[in-house]
Amino acid sequence: MNKKKVELEVLNITNSQEEAGAYALILGEVNGSRQLPVIIGAAEAQAMLIVLKGVVPPRPLTHNLFASCLEILGVNMVRALIYKVDNGVFYSYIYLKADGTIIRMDARTSDAVAMALRMKAPIFVYEEILESEQLKTTEDSKEATTAPMGNGSDPHMDEFLRKDSIDLLQEALQKAIKEENYERAAQIRDEIAKRKK
Repeated sequence: MNKKKVELEVLNITNSQEEAGAYALILGEVNGSRQLPVIIGAAEAQAMLIVLKGVVPPRPLTHNLFASCLEILGVNMVRALIYKVDNGVFYSYIYLKADGTIIRMDARTSDAVAMALRMKAPIFVYEEILESEQLKTTEDSKEATTAPMGNGSDPHMDEFLRKDSIDLLQEALQKAIKEENYERAAQIRDEIAKRKK
């Protein structure tokens, strides 16, 4: 049986209305209007936001390390697939290709999406899951949900990222100064100043 798959893209990451300290990853149907909310933790939200905002950490974070290992070994990520939902918990696979062989690995949905973002792989969900779990929105709330990231779409999330990424940027600044890469240090300094505003 070949179930229909729908491609998704990351639209936004916002504070969860349901769980304190958690975040809602909003995945949107590519060339469509349906949206799928997935509750994720703070660390996973930060891992995705770092990629989405273009922040380069001074040292590899876990997902960066895993992606680098795969690339060095000549393994490509083909796709992430959300294949099941049970009591609000989404289950995913990541599909890897090595020497012409496709390998399927079980993964948390947050990790599957974080890896897909880093390895530029598409994200899919089965049509029936998207249909049953899609976000029910009015037109007004839909516009708010799909506001571009980093443009004031969620001041709490921007503050969350700003705190953590400033620490990462400070480390990168110190590293650039130590390596006497003053042009890079100036760029990082300007980015820190911009984020502190």
